Amino acid sequence: MPVMRVNPTRMELSRLKKRLKTAVRGHKLLKDKRDEMIRRFVDFVRRNQSLRRSVEEELAAALRDFLMARAAVGAEVLEEAVLWPARQLQLRVGRKNIMSVDVPIFEVVDEEGGEVSYPYGFMTTSAELDAAIAALNRAALRMIELAQMEKACNMLADEIEKTRRRVNALEYVMIPDMTDTIRAITMKLDENERGNLTRLMKVKEMLAEQASR
Repeated sequence: MPVMRVNPTRMELSRLKKRLKTAVRGHKLLKDKRDEMIRRFVDFVRRNQSLRRSVEEELAAALRDFLMARAAVGAEVLEEAVLWPARQLQLRVGRKNIMSVDVPIFEVVDEEGGEVSYPYGFMTTSAELDAAIAALNRAALRMIELAQMEKACNMLADEIEKTRRRVNALEYVMIPDMTDTIRAITMKLDENERGNLTRLMKVKEMLAEQASR
């Protein structure tokens, strides 16, 4: 009995065979896409983990230096020293296509040429504050790169899941249903053909009997 509700005709059989051929080809292409996306996703995750460790280490070092600076000059002097930004950056957002996924690309525009200016006087501050500012400057650039990498990982993971569902739907639902339907229609058409042949042979025998009388 056909799985799909279709008329058991030769035209329908031909149409289903074409659909099955297209589905098999699409299944292969989607599997290849899924595998390549997983490979790139693993590379992105490894890079993301490395960046995260680096950012955490730099932030921890900056926090230690801030604590040392606070102990050396006092909280009020420290807050006054960091009241103004040491560096101004502009962020440009673009797009990059990775396996049909448009991931964001963050480009940092630094009009100061990468130099860090300390917006305070050196007479009332300590060297630990200078080190903390420099560490935060390095961490800020890596945090932007980390944000870009994490967003790309999230978008790739979502697309991998969608592709996986499509592959499973083709592999376990559509292709088996069409295959069973084609088999059922073929059996039905063969049965009809045998019935027609039997009737033709019966008619031929009846005509032969009439001619022999």
